[in-house]
Amino acid sequence: MNTRILMRVAAAAVGLILSAAAGHAAEVKVFTSVALKAALAEVSPIFERKTGHKLVMDFNLAAVQKKRVVEGDRADVIILTRPMMEDLAKQNKLAPGNLVNVAGTPVALAARAGAPKPDISTVEAFKKTLLSARSISYADPAKGGLSGVVASKAIERLGIAEQLKAKTTLVPGAESPDLVAKGEVELGIAQASEIVPVAGTQLVGPLPGELGSMTLFTGGVGAESKSAAAAKAFIDFLSGPEAAPHFKSKGFQTGL
Repeated sequence: MNTRILMRVAAAAVGLILSAAAGHAAEVKVFTSVALKAALAEVSPIFERKTGHKLVMDFNLAAVQKKRVVEGDRADVIILTRPMMEDLAKQNKLAPGNLVNVAGTPVALAARAGAPKPDISTVEAFKKTLLSARSISYADPAKGGLSGVVASKAIERLGIAEQLKAKTTLVPGAESPDLVAKGEVELGIAQASEIVPVAGTQLVGPLPGELGSMTLFTGGVGAESKSAAAAKAFIDFLSGPEAAPHFKSKGFQTGL
């Protein structure tokens, strides 16, 4: 067989391989929470390069995403809080199979980078810190933001809701750390994963004692997914060892 024929055979073989790869590549639509945005911005391109699949990311408040799924919006991958995912499974909105824990993040306090860290080592210390702060911000609990619900309940439990009302700025979603970074408010309450990526803020720590709350994000395949295999592969990748360091660097805990 001469060189020209060998080249033609090789070219044909490469073409078949590429065609096969293209045939197996899928577009995967992902519904998830804004709390995961920074981590997924890092790990998603890695998955795409390894598999050839194309991820279409859709971020919003977890409560909003759950409502969309319940009302019939289709997604291949859904990653929301564990209780939300269990509820969707009961409503047959997820494909049969085990839910997979991806990562967890505590509700935490943010302060401006370089500022002295306030004391939140105990419930009483946290209460004093909030009362002495010039201003605070957290997500509007009425809009379903998880950290906002936790913050609101914590403040009510401390019995200081009325005292903080005038100096509190409610935001639609994950904007509190940005306000802290800009100096518009002194302290913010948000998911640790929403605080760590924001330049100009520092993570003071999780809410103390019984006020604390860990949000566990869990993945599942949508019931009407046309790319179920690719969707499952993405969830497995997110819960695996390659993605773990990226999640940890953004304020998440893995292996939960």
